[in-house]
Amino acid sequence: MSPTPSQLAGGEPFRVFVGYDSREDIAYRVCRRSLLRRSSIPVDVIPIVQQELREAGLYWRERGPTESTEFSFTRFLTPHLAGYRGWALFVDCDFLFVADVAELARLADPRYAVLCVHHDYTPRESTKMDGAVQTAYPRKNWSSMVLFNCGHPKNRAALTPEAVSTQTGAYLHRFMWLDDGEAEEKEEKIAEDDDVKAAIPMAPAVSVDA
Repeated sequence: MSPTPSQLAGGEPFRVFVGYDSREDIAYRVCRRSLLRRSSIPVDVIPIVQQELREAGLYWRERGPTESTEFSFTRFLTPHLAGYRGWALFVDCDFLFVADVAELARLADPRYAVLCVHHDYTPRESTKMDGAVQTAYPRKNWSSMVLFNCGHPKNRAALTPEAVSTQTGAYLHRFMWLDDGEAEEKEEKIAEDDDVKAAIPMAPAVSVDA
């Protein structure tokens, strides 16, 4: 049985980490406002600010030409920032919540390390935000919203500050630290569940790792 929202972090508020970009402060504020406005459960909204992570010695990666936002890689520090305990949600700052995040939290399944949306997306443009180089790769955009089982052994082992600062973009954004043997089956089940889609207009969550 999936945990209730109040059980996801030992009775603490449900933690939502939002990727923060200094050029997109308004987007972050809109995302935060929409989330809090519709939430029926206590929520702790935490911006992931790259400069603060650098000052704390938790992130030292040099910025690459394909990084269009300041949280391109820092998103993967979510389990570490959550103390490797309970569940925590990561979302890009341009998310607009149109439903109760509690419905999304209830999809948490302790059998899995992460849950995310299996987008089937191939970009047609050669550039993205602010002229950054656009790239096409498997599982593109899957990391835009991730429900992390922060204490899962695979997340504890793989998503450390050192790994996030040194591992390749492919390793992180393609979830290569996980075994996805059941991903297709779970994706199909969720995709056919219209009730879940209606309850979570943000996107239905599906498993990546067993």
